Amino acid sequence: MARIGATPGGGVHRLTLSDADREARDLFAKWCGEAGLSVAVDEMGNMFARRPGADEAAPPAMLGSHLDSVPCGGRFDGSLGVLAALEVVRSLNDRGLRTRRPLEIVNWTNEEGPRFPPAMLGSGVFCGKYARDWAYQVRDSEGRRFGEELARIGYQGTLPCRPRPLGCYLELHIEQGPVLETEKVQAGVVEGIVGIAWLRVTLKGERDHAGPTPMAMRRDALVGAARVIAAVRAMPAALHPDMVATVGELFVSPNAINVIPGRVTFSVDFRHRDEALMRRARERVLKAVEDAARGERLEVEVEDLGGSSPLPFHPEAVGAVEEACRAGGCSFRRMWSAAGHDARYAAELGPTAMIFIPCAGGKSHCEEEDAAWEDVARG
Repeated sequence: MARIGATPGGGVHRLTLSDADREARDLFAKWCGEAGLSVAVDEMGNMFARRPGADEAAPPAMLGSHLDSVPCGGRFDGSLGVLAALEVVRSLNDRGLRTRRPLEIVNWTNEEGPRFPPAMLGSGVFCGKYARDWAYQVRDSEGRRFGEELARIGYQGTLPCRPRPLGCYLELHIEQGPVLETEKVQAGVVEGIVGIAWLRVTLKGERDHAGPTPMAMRRDALVGAARVIAAVRAMPAALHPDMVATVGELFVSPNAINVIPGRVTFSVDFRHRDEALMRRARERVLKAVEDAARGERLEVEVEDLGGSSPLPFHPEAVGAVEEACRAGGCSFRRMWSAAGHDARYAAELGPTAMIFIPCAGGKSHCEEEDAAWEDVARG
């Protein structure tokens, strides 16, 4: 799978609804067919590979994750959960075992979200958070609509994308952080997923010559942005040490060495498991934007790109993962996920849990992302 969209540094560049995404989907569907699974695709491109159970009327046990990546991302993020689920089914086939519930392996569409924000769009429509037709109109930075690109790659399915009961949902994932490796713990028993908020801020000043324009007369959009970015960086220390806040995108116009920037757009990403703190963080960001705009006499636009509220997982599902660790002689620790996952929305439809395994150096969303095969197999 990692050969599809492979990058020179050993990662993958497989953005949602790109040609590489289509190729990955085709390969996954081929492998599922070889394992005797029937593959269905819903209106959002979510793929469900089904293995019958003794009770076909029972809501399915669902396993999976996603095959899309961030730009120049890693080969384990998401793919691990999808391909591990396929390996589970192959192992059941090898042993001639039949489950009571049907099993479904899912490849969710647009878990990552950098091309078509917000993240977890496919599972978000599936659980009822977003309307399908609204999702179809989401555009990428080049103006292409989600629905049009979904049809272009041939994965706009006919299966309705709407909430349905799940017997349970389980997702295997690399931790994407350094805790397990640092503490030499073999597995993470995930208790829930923190809240995530995404904003896009645009500051408009006045483009002018960098030489003749006196400092007191400037309306420098980049100076305003720098003040907000500094405030975002300082926000977790002021609110809670477990909060994280990031500015990951920055677009400067006209982006010339001798021109005062007239327009700057940047993203803000902040996360925590306390809903009240998330609201306070948003208020602080907006106040920082307001102060910067006043100081540099700028116009402001703030776009809410969505996100998700904090969600604890089902205690019995989390307990089942913990018991599996004990039974297998695997060291573990309970922890919250600071990254978003499709399990966040699946949890609204049935008992849900996640398993984390260590990743090398805690690195993820980069080409250096790696995991030991021993840890993969254990997970």
